[in-house]
Amino acid sequence: MNLIIDVGNSFVKIAVFQKDKIISSHKVKNKEVLKTLRGIRKAHKNIKKVIFSSVGKLRKIDIAYLDKYYDTLVLNHETRVPFTNLYSTPKTLGIDRIALVSGSVQQFSNKNVLIIDAGTCITFDFINNKNEYLGGAISPGIRMRYKALHHFTANLPLLETKMPENIVGDATATAMHSGVVEGVLLEIDGAIQEYKLKYPDLTIILTGGDANFLSKQLKSSIFANSNFLLEGLNFILQYNTH
Repeated sequence: MNLIIDVGNSFVKIAVFQKDKIISSHKVKNKEVLKTLRGIRKAHKNIKKVIFSSVGKLRKIDIAYLDKYYDTLVLNHETRVPFTNLYSTPKTLGIDRIALVSGSVQQFSNKNVLIIDAGTCITFDFINNKNEYLGGAISPGIRMRYKALHHFTANLPLLETKMPENIVGDATATAMHSGVVEGVLLEIDGAIQEYKLKYPDLTIILTGGDANFLSKQLKSSIFANSNFLLEGLNFILQYNTH
């Protein structure tokens, strides 16, 4: 059994894997990590190894607990990964993006793959059929766009995310929903079409916290998998175990 920890900007995702299958998962705030880890250790005695990636920060007390009970791998830019990284500034490549690309190699090896992670930010990552990572794009996520409209203007409210019923907003709120959500959908669909012009046999993966919200509205054929990053981390741990 493996323990997989993804420390994001908003939440910490923790999963227990039996080989390639998730048998337990948790999504908690940073301050709840230690309590969750203790509960997992009681429930799953056979966990030997753990990997964590940290976009946000894991507390020292949490790291000390992991080091005490498990063989711990911290994902960083020196960790052995199953692809060739052709990013011109590899040390600035987000740890979460490294995990996503690794997951694509496990499930779609030697294929042209575009991974779209719709979370705090929306990231686009492309790996070609030679398992070479070329790069991608980063743009603001859905919640960031709503917050920006509220923060940088005097009168626009902070709205909860909502799928617009019409692209033509007939009031401030509906216009904002259209601008944010329709804008994201058009951005993603447009990016996919641009990639398909160059790589017609493209495989598209959509993951992240907003994946389920967006997946039914996108025009392109995609694989929606909200656990794709966790699966990528598990694969990296397996890859560094053998």
